Amino acid sequence: MEQKDSNKIKQVEKRIKIAYVFLQGFFAIAIIYLFLLQIADIKHYKIKAKNQRYSKNFIMRGQILDRNGVRLATDQTSYNLYAHKEYFDHTPEELAEILSPLLNIDKKQIITSINKKATVVLLKKDVDRLTAEKIKKLGLREISLDKKNERVYPQDELAAHVIGYYNPDADTASGVELTAKNKLEDVEKDVKVQRTPRGDIIYEPGTDPVLAATPQSGKTVTLTIDSAIQHVCERELLNIITTKQAARGAVIVMNPKNGEILGYAVYPRYNPNNYKKIPAIHLKNWTLTDVYPPGSTFKTLTVASGLESGKITPYSKILDTGKMQLGSWTVQNYDYHKHPYPGMINLTYLLEHSSNVGSANIALMMSPAEYYNILSNFGIGKKTGIDLPGESSGLLPKPFKWDKSRQATMGYGYGASVTAIQMISAVSALANDGVRVTPHVIKYSPEEEAEKIQRIQVLKPETARAVTKLLAESVNASKSFINLDKYSVAGKTGTSKKPRENSKGYTDALYTSVIGYLPANDPQIIIYVVVDSASGGAVWGNTIAGPVFKEVANQCARILNIPPDKNVVQ
Repeated sequence: MEQKDSNKIKQVEKRIKIAYVFLQGFFAIAIIYLFLLQIADIKHYKIKAKNQRYSKNFIMRGQILDRNGVRLATDQTSYNLYAHKEYFDHTPEELAEILSPLLNIDKKQIITSINKKATVVLLKKDVDRLTAEKIKKLGLREISLDKKNERVYPQDELAAHVIGYYNPDADTASGVELTAKNKLEDVEKDVKVQRTPRGDIIYEPGTDPVLAATPQSGKTVTLTIDSAIQHVCERELLNIITTKQAARGAVIVMNPKNGEILGYAVYPRYNPNNYKKIPAIHLKNWTLTDVYPPGSTFKTLTVASGLESGKITPYSKILDTGKMQLGSWTVQNYDYHKHPYPGMINLTYLLEHSSNVGSANIALMMSPAEYYNILSNFGIGKKTGIDLPGESSGLLPKPFKWDKSRQATMGYGYGASVTAIQMISAVSALANDGVRVTPHVIKYSPEEEAEKIQRIQVLKPETARAVTKLLAESVNASKSFINLDKYSVAGKTGTSKKPRENSKGYTDALYTSVIGYLPANDPQIIIYVVVDSASGGAVWGNTIAGPVFKEVANQCARILNIPPDKNVVQ
């Protein structure tokens, strides 16, 4: 019996020894593991903890300037003010007493905010820098200020559809704010610093105090827009829209030789400082997205196509019967009842009197493929490549889809649909010896320009010059508003019916437009005016868009100091 008890005791002792050895081994392994974990940092927890404290230094978005250095968009620093209940040294009533006069908020409102269940309470958003500095000097442990960017547009509505808007909270943008995003946010040196939970900088031995405390700024973007010209465009556009109760409109001024857009007014307009409150329809730059029949301004391209294809010469005579029947489609001149049968007309007469029949006959002289290819070279049915977002391609049906009536109506501006920017880009080739230059609103370095700006030879130089001469002669022979006193204008007016949005056919509303460049012998600017759905009195391209063109042209010539090219009696 004793032997059995002795054996049991020995077995228990053995098990205790084994357990002791196991526990010793376990503790040894645990100590080694903790050493490796905490001292050797095999899991890199120190680095991870340090990285959590790292944040990029405050980055301010770059400025947007006009071509003369006028600020159009800039960043303004503001702060969100928070109360941290875990650090409270004051009662809600005491804090309200201190902060109310600085924040211009009622004491009761501050107390109500502080008494919310959250441990961190937002007391006020968008506190300005001066107020924030006053609050910082109070040394309130329970108060923190979260620094942030606020995008500000000093010129309000001016060039809003060009500049666009920027939403820092959602990181969304439009206009140049979107297309130049990378440059506006590109900083020289990406500085990271460690910060406390309250946002204060942790200065390590390697921390550069100057870089750490200095906000980083993105690069400045300079536009081709001239604020003075932009103002004139917007003023005159708003005037005609208001006077004639039109739905929308646009005025674009461009240098045809280099594609730089000097003025780009779009209506409806908006203030980008308040973009969140603006209806989406007003934010859209319809001159890039929406298409419409260009009407008689397209006759400039038809005459150019006829000359380039060799079907006509500058001295050709075209039969104008006043009215012609093509299947079920009737082509008729707008002044048919006044001039029922003009007969054989020259090209100057065709352009001056805006002959639909004459233009249709020139279109029909070419094969569908010939006409289509030249229009395609003009950029009809293609994106211009402008440095603004949302551009559409317009509509130019493939030539195999053309019947005789479609080809004829194409001649006077109904077979194709264009955007406003597409139309001015196409006609600009006539003002630049047949070369179409990519329209753009951003000023580029020579290296950037070589990459982004295309120069396409659309016509032979002599063709472009011939069309320019014909256009100038037709304007000089007319009593049109675009016949200026001091400058010869190569231009054309246009009026077209507005298509129905969701069905075939046209409404009673009209697009009225003018496109022209000056001085005709050495074009410095090309101007396109288009007004949608004007009302009251005679609604024609000359009567609605013409006066806008005249004022914009004269003011642009004055601003740019363009010498007159007509003999003017002083």
